[in-house]
Amino acid sequence: MDDRTFRNAMGKFVTGVTVITTGAGEEVHGMTANAFLSVSLNPRLVLISIGEKAKMLDKIKESGRYAVSFLAADQQETSMLFAGQIKDGRTLDFEWFDRMPVIKGALGHLTCRVVSEHVVGDHTLFVGEVSDIQLNEGEPLIYFQGKYRELASINEQRLSS
Repeated sequence: MDDRTFRNAMGKFVTGVTVITTGAGEEVHGMTANAFLSVSLNPRLVLISIGEKAKMLDKIKESGRYAVSFLAADQQETSMLFAGQIKDGRTLDFEWFDRMPVIKGALGHLTCRVVSEHVVGDHTLFVGEVSDIQLNEGEPLIYFQGKYRELASINEQRLSS
């Protein structure tokens, strides 16, 4: 199989959209990622996957911590900014939670301490122990077949049935 076929197959899996952030020295760094998953309830562990060419890789190794912000349906532009799809020089003001930078208006934030890292293929998997959680109300931004999507509300689904 070729790379395009593999990418198309992975695009069939609906994912939420996150922004991973960390502070390294005086600087804040962030990147959009959908490679995030829950690993364990006890201890509370999550995993992120960072490509070997991403600047974020060295920043997380340096800081030993990261935060995950679950983006809300109205935060597509934020996702695009941290994915490098918007390059007009704009910046984003961060909120601070548990001494970590997080995205304002996100559905939730996790702060994590790296407990292990594993190089697998062209990515590094960072397992993080969750140190704090903050939750907000709203609908998620989701990604499917290379496009941003929104969930249909329950009321809309009932009306169309």
